[in-house]
Amino acid sequence: MTSFGVHDTPMQELFGEAVFAAFDDADVGPDEVEALYFGNAMGGQAENTTHLGPQVATHIGMAGKPVQRFEDACATSANAFKNAVQAVEAGIHDVVLVGGVERCTPETGKDTDEMTRIFASASNRQYEQPTGLTFPGVFALLTKRHMHEYGTTEEQLAHVAVKNHGHGALNPKAHFGKETTVEEALDGPVVADPFRLMDCCPFSDGASAVVVVSDDLADSFDDPVDVSGVGHATDVVPLADKEQVHVTQSARDASAEAYGQADITAEEIDFAEVHDCFTGAEILASEALGLVEDGQGGVAAAEGRTRRDGDIPINASGGLKAKGHPIGATGTAQIVELTEQVRGEAGDHQLDGVERGVAHNLGGDAGTTVVSVLEARP
Repeated sequence: MTSFGVHDTPMQELFGEAVFAAFDDADVGPDEVEALYFGNAMGGQAENTTHLGPQVATHIGMAGKPVQRFEDACATSANAFKNAVQAVEAGIHDVVLVGGVERCTPETGKDTDEMTRIFASASNRQYEQPTGLTFPGVFALLTKRHMHEYGTTEEQLAHVAVKNHGHGALNPKAHFGKETTVEEALDGPVVADPFRLMDCCPFSDGASAVVVVSDDLADSFDDPVDVSGVGHATDVVPLADKEQVHVTQSARDASAEAYGQADITAEEIDFAEVHDCFTGAEILASEALGLVEDGQGGVAAAEGRTRRDGDIPINASGGLKAKGHPIGATGTAQIVELTEQVRGEAGDHQLDGVERGVAHNLGGDAGTTVVSVLEARP
């Protein structure tokens, strides 16, 4: 993956940076790759670029190969990854490149207000967008209901921010390498009650890519990591129609599918990368994945259980909160992180003795979730 932050590089060149690093890691060239499963969510609106598949394929030396572009809001490249894994499992391809790219900062020519409007296009057009509801408000609604049900506090939210900024400070590719404190987080300006500035992830530019190969070929590569399960589910949209607004049901369904394929339970997960677009989203995700009991996500964060040295480390990379969130690149960036952690190659933010991790990538108002389990190859 590239660094996440502000880039003035054209989109296809930014994607190429991640792709060529993935090619080097796998020791393959574009001629050996049979297809590209590509994620980009907002290029059409943000940069007036919709037919991206052949453009990026040409740039990385894959012109002539089949390219499928995916768009599932923030779950875009995780869905591309799921489809790549299924294509390889089905025997359609043996070697597939999968990844994503997004430019979300003012380098696109769009300011924060305009990018916020573009982001909000992933919410319900009939009932939510006309009210002016944007995603800080969406996840504030989910989190406020969680606070009502379980007594989750703003201080617990602040602990999530502090943890992830501490982790991001160890990750040279993170958008934010600056630590913060609970007091600073609680003193920030309100964005959407109960979220303050430090509860919200940034707009970022960046790209990520991985090479997916068949099980028969895997042992011919250096240090392969097994994909043991990928689950994908959708949820009720709009929010007003959900039975329990504080429960991200698509994450529960997708994780059940992924754990079933991997033949494991949540208790057998060593670490997690979850979609913490807001601090409350991490708390909801930790419960939906079964990593903590319902209502205990905030408590676990405040007690330090989800820190790098806790019993269930979450977002050792810094997560979206500190690592950053270039929409179309986020899902496969989580897969890169899981791969490097399982290999023991994550650098200063490497966890001790981890062999199995889970990635949780959601899109829109939690309407789409993809959950992936990766583990060391026996």
